[in-house]
Amino acid sequence: MTFVPRPLPPVAQKLCQNLDAPLRLVAHLTLVHDAAVGIVKGLRQRFPTLSFDEEAVLFGAASHDFGKVLHPAELTGPGSRHEDDGPGLLERHCVSPQLARFARTHGAWSREGLPIEDLLVALADTIWKGQRLDTLEAKVVARIAETTGMEQWDVFDKLDGLLNEIATQGDERLAWQQKG
Repeated sequence: MTFVPRPLPPVAQKLCQNLDAPLRLVAHLTLVHDAAVGIVKGLRQRFPTLSFDEEAVLFGAASHDFGKVLHPAELTGPGSRHEDDGPGLLERHCVSPQLARFARTHGAWSREGLPIEDLLVALADTIWKGQRLDTLEAKVVARIAETTGMEQWDVFDKLDGLLNEIATQGDERLAWQQKG
């Protein structure tokens, strides 16, 4: 069966058009959004009492790298200027500051005090290609345990299973991106 990612939400598709986003960026946003959908659905199933803004996570995943429109060299090379300039770009295109923040925080997840939504966007931006990042995942585990009152080992076990499922499609996502 051929991998087909879930499409970007309409508002993100419109932003891609309005910003004349490069195809490589659109493909990346689509794949990170696809991973975020898997994360959100899996969290709802495994942690039904976990409170988080699902729509914000999905929008954040679908829009986190729009700053790369202003810094296209960062599409294929290193750099974080897109994180500084992304929120302002989104705000100029009628995205609320509350949602535009993901363009900055997806790369700053190690900061203390970020909401769980920001951690989940960073997680989707990591796991989409099959990469696992223990320090980020530990922050997510701690936040879920704190919010739900569950034991960290139980949260870890459930989250690890979910992330393994999503990570196993990493090669398929990378292959899809290369075809696009």
